[in-house]
Amino acid sequence: MTDRRAELAANLAAIRQRIEAACAAAGRDPAGVTLVVVTKFFPASDIELLAGLGVTDIGENRDQEAGPKVADLSPEVAGGVRVHFIGQLQTNKARSVARYADVVHSVDRARLVTALDKAAGAALDAGERTAYLEVLLQVDLEEGERAGRGGVLPGQVAELADRVAQAEHLRLRGVMAVAPPGLPENGTRAAFARLAQASRQVAEVVPEARLISAGMSGDLELAVAEGATHLRVGSAILGSRPAPR
Repeated sequence: MTDRRAELAANLAAIRQRIEAACAAAGRDPAGVTLVVVTKFFPASDIELLAGLGVTDIGENRDQEAGPKVADLSPEVAGGVRVHFIGQLQTNKARSVARYADVVHSVDRARLVTALDKAAGAALDAGERTAYLEVLLQVDLEEGERAGRGGVLPGQVAELADRVAQAEHLRLRGVMAVAPPGLPENGTRAAFARLAQASRQVAEVVPEARLISAGMSGDLELAVAEGATHLRVGSAILGSRPAPR
């Protein structure tokens, strides 16, 4: 465990240095960028170690893994970390996710808004959560024939934002996206610029919804340059992921 803590500490320090350098290059304050450590496929013990190293936000993308893992955390850690659900979410999993997630990054359709609103309300009534559920709209940054497979299309962002704004138990906080794979650096940055534009559209509907979740281990600098407020970093901190069970 001591060796694992040292490994995580070194990797965290390296990522934090990259974030600081990226912010300096972009003329931004590093305090405005939140690191979400993606802990999918890794055990609750790693989250415990990360919390001891100052990590306050973790990301999970499979409900069947995340629910039991969060339940295994010590009360001190569970009360001190924010859980971000970052994976694609089926409506029939909304009730489960609403029990433990603080933020859902992958809202991409009206049916999911309805399901999460109902689930968050039920979780509040049952005492399983004490506050509304924060959500981000997942925006599809693909262009051409590949568009429409990984989130809401940019032209439909405002409509979906309005739908969330009307939900009683949800609070819209911003947007999320994954850069299309295989792009050169300038293409990835252009994709993140499209996400920033979508963020501005959302803010016209809900002025306080200004979070931008973008950037991972390989492209976080480009995301910071285009205004990302939340970076989802996994392998650069935790190492190569074990095969999913």
